[in-house]
Amino acid sequence: MKLSSPHTLKDIAALINCAFEGDANHKITGLNEIHMVEAGDIVFVDHPKYYDKALHSKATTILINKNVVCPEGKALLISDDPFRDYNKLVRHFYPVNYSLKQISDTAKVGEGSVIMPGVYLGNNVTIGNNCVIHPNVTIYNDCHIGNNVIIHANCVIGADAFYYKKRADYFDKMISCGRVIIEDDVEIGPMCTIDKGVSGDTKIGAGTKLDNHVQIGHDTQVGKMCLMASQVGVAGVVKIEDGVTLWGQAGIRSDVTIGKGAVLLAQAGLGEDIPAGKTYFGSPAGDARAKMKEVAALKMLPDLIKNIKH
Repeated sequence: MKLSSPHTLKDIAALINCAFEGDANHKITGLNEIHMVEAGDIVFVDHPKYYDKALHSKATTILINKNVVCPEGKALLISDDPFRDYNKLVRHFYPVNYSLKQISDTAKVGEGSVIMPGVYLGNNVTIGNNCVIHPNVTIYNDCHIGNNVIIHANCVIGADAFYYKKRADYFDKMISCGRVIIEDDVEIGPMCTIDKGVSGDTKIGAGTKLDNHVQIGHDTQVGKMCLMASQVGVAGVVKIEDGVTLWGQAGIRSDVTIGKGAVLLAQAGLGEDIPAGKTYFGSPAGDARAKMKEVAALKMLPDLIKNIKH
């Protein structure tokens, strides 16, 4: 999330009542979680496992719960609870702003587009030209839909990220302030859900087609001309390159990359990157040919055991 104007390190520290290290006039221009950071951003880190990653990321201000050596050219905000204070900053710069109208006064609908009964368009939603938005679709604040897009009934575009910190007796929710961007010529089947980014954008590339009951997690980037069959589930921060096919009920864990033109067969469970052009199968998913050989070998196992007994 980019701030409307730059703020100084001392001003941000005052907002969350924490100490800081670095030039008091150090400029801050945005807030982002670790996977989306850019120069000028604040990123938070509250676990030793991720200290080095945050300190050496593109972020130039690190909200951290430990006194550490500040990298050159960066600044630190030292907090006893970075997750809490990051949420405070998000809510300060991105206050709650619900639209209580079916179609917000700030929503924009392009020429030739059809908005059917029961559709909800939140604040600052944009719909391009020649789109069809079928009944009971919900599109949350700030989402952008390109031209020639079809969204079938009962889809939800832009719901909050599924992102929580486990406290002693409850789950503390990360406040989402990102968007969903759907490019031109996309078709989305009924009952699909696409979550907005935590602080950046979830994106569906031009020409991509989603079947019914597909879930796309926060900050996932789907390339152009991809196909996803029914009940595919994609976690957050996944990169799906152009021309990928995901068959029914395939599941993808967070933070993996699926290479250009790759195929994930039905009911596969993916926990690692797929190189471009490869076909994967099984759970855990692996190269389809190797997995098929494993299945064939397993079918031979009863006869092998029988022969050993004799």
